[in-house]
Amino acid sequence: MLYENWFKNPGDVPFLLKKITDYSKQTGPIRLMEVCGTHTMSIARSGIKSVLPENVQLLSGPGCPVCVTPANIIDMILSLSEREDILITSYGDLLRVPGSIRGDNLLKRRAGGGNVESVYSPMDALRLAEDHPEKEVVFLGAGFETTAPGTAACLLEAASRRLDNFSVLCLLKQTEPALRSLIESPDFAVSGFLCPGHVAAIIGADRFSFLPGDYRLPGVVAGFEAADLLCSILELTRMLAENRPALKNEYTRLVRPGGNPAALSLMEKVFRPAPSRWRGLGYIDGSGYAIRDEYASWDAMQKFSLKPPAEIEIPGCQCAGVIRGIVRPADCPLFGNICSPASPVGPCMVSGEGACAAAYQYG
Repeated sequence: MLYENWFKNPGDVPFLLKKITDYSKQTGPIRLMEVCGTHTMSIARSGIKSVLPENVQLLSGPGCPVCVTPANIIDMILSLSEREDILITSYGDLLRVPGSIRGDNLLKRRAGGGNVESVYSPMDALRLAEDHPEKEVVFLGAGFETTAPGTAACLLEAASRRLDNFSVLCLLKQTEPALRSLIESPDFAVSGFLCPGHVAAIIGADRFSFLPGDYRLPGVVAGFEAADLLCSILELTRMLAENRPALKNEYTRLVRPGGNPAALSLMEKVFRPAPSRWRGLGYIDGSGYAIRDEYASWDAMQKFSLKPPAEIEIPGCQCAGVIRGIVRPADCPLFGNICSPASPVGPCMVSGEGACAAAYQYG
């Protein structure tokens, strides 16, 4: 395929930009949304926005798992961390996300003597449970379909070992229901989607066919090199210019139409679809994953009878609008003033995949 020869050839970038410019003259202003935190950072780091035609605008959507986790869920986790018999484990980004009170996060709790550990994988958390039988080890399973198989495999391993002092707080979310909710919102104004390559590697490119099929919106499953992204933007502008919305897979070197059968089988065995609340999008039916009843002994939500408190919005924070693509990071009154990566107010500035952090770091 043509893309296979282009993604590592910087010399082809001027040609790609010229073709994008030519097609954009036929489309008028267009707004293209990526829904992957790694795309957010790749676009910012490579400076792609600065070389695109003025009428081609790139937006960040709900693609950062830390960013879409509501503040009241963080408050619930912070409350759980107060128990001396519990060891909270998580990926690093989630440790820095504040709840409804500015500055209060798991990292601060750890500095104050709390039992909180950063891990690179759920299996690291499982090993901590083995090493500390006196503690209840809770892994915060945040992420999209990309991280779901690893969390599922860890739960199966915990069950096989009968490791009763280990559990997972399942915060996993599904991409398609969130995109449907976004598209069907009254303020939706996006022309096409750069579909997440990592998610598609698990669930398959075909799972995004609902974009043209149900909404007549073009979508391109994109890789992460600068030329990957430009090829994908070119495909979107071409489809918009020709008024022929379709789904294309640019990331053919990794993504297959049906995804990863082994990973999907793991997820099906351990999880079931469940309602979930998203920051910026609200409550979406079937947009999360819940641990099946067979593995309830390792479900932290049930094990500790957890219930999120009432949600309190952070005053002035515009993360909800940024996640929906209706507010640019720089338009938030807190951006770069009292909100920075060193002192974040909202999660979009915390995460290495957040739109605000990308805008702050790369402009």
